[in-house]
Amino acid sequence: MNTERIIQLTEDGSHTLFVPALNEHYHSVNGAIRESIHVFINAGLREVRKDEIRILEIGFGTGLNALLSLQYAHDFPQKSITYHTIERFPLGREITDCLNYGQAIAPEGEEWFREIHAAEWERPVEIIANFTLVKIQGDSNRCPFPPDIDLIYFDAFAPDKQPEMWQPAIFGKLFGIAAPEALIVTYCAKGEVRRRMQNAGFLPERLPGPPGKRHMLRGKKIPLFKKAAAFY
Repeated sequence: MNTERIIQLTEDGSHTLFVPALNEHYHSVNGAIRESIHVFINAGLREVRKDEIRILEIGFGTGLNALLSLQYAHDFPQKSITYHTIERFPLGREITDCLNYGQAIAPEGEEWFREIHAAEWERPVEIIANFTLVKIQGDSNRCPFPPDIDLIYFDAFAPDKQPEMWQPAIFGKLFGIAAPEALIVTYCAKGEVRRRMQNAGFLPERLPGPPGKRHMLRGKKIPLFKKAAAFY
């Protein structure tokens, strides 16, 4: 992939990256932080009814979702989060050092954001006492996923820009490593994505989207008897 990335401001004052080769942004131009909080934190992390939470993110990107999840762990110290994230094309520090997420999120945000990007790949790194980060460099279609995942952030580029990341096989693979009652959330609400999520075994629902989008998707891995009842 062409590695050019251009930093741009979004409507909430936070940065995103524009990829000329794909004609695509990493986040919504209507607000990068606003979108991530709406899709991944409010519709995802806040809905997990466990104190020990294992997250898998498809598409580490700028590290914004990891930072917001770290902030959540800081705000709720009774929670313990192990955060796995997979990225095929990691960003260089010359880009991540210029992103403004840390200063916009919390007094400790800038330090946390530096630590997230300085963390070694392929091994667990404790950022704070109840948040451990595991960065995996690889192709999500090929590399193994960690087991017993409670929450999946599906944050790949849009299906028309990166169709190989939205094929039925990856949803089946995610269902296989998801724990009972696990959630999967994504900003994308296309009918074909919803059907692929459902065919993999998740029970999908369409939720209101962040500013600029009508809908988003959330799926849940539920026991077969509950799934059957849900269709009556």
